[in-house]
Amino acid sequence: MNVFGIGLPEMAVIAAVALLVFGPKRLPEFGRTLGKTLKGFQSASKEFEREINKAMADPEPVADQAKSVDQVTVLEASVEAAVTPAVAPKSEPTPPSD
Repeated sequence: MNVFGIGLPEMAVIAAVALLVFGPKRLPEFGRTLGKTLKGFQSASKEFEREINKAMADPEPVADQAKSVDQVTVLEASVEAAVTPAVAPKSEPTPPSD
């Protein structure tokens, strides 16, 4: 049995040290708290993964696409207005007709 790179002998030593440090009365409480914490992390991780998968699977809403098309049209119009001269160029004089 190998959990996080820790074998059975290492787990036994850790459990013995924990028993000495926390005592037999507080060790079950410590284990229960640790279990609840790990379960909370696990559920938060699953929820985060579910949200990421949902965001990647959903296509971009049509309203956002229409908005981006409108922005491009406005941008093109403003560029055209900036490039178009304010005064019309003088036209060449037409030759007199005989």
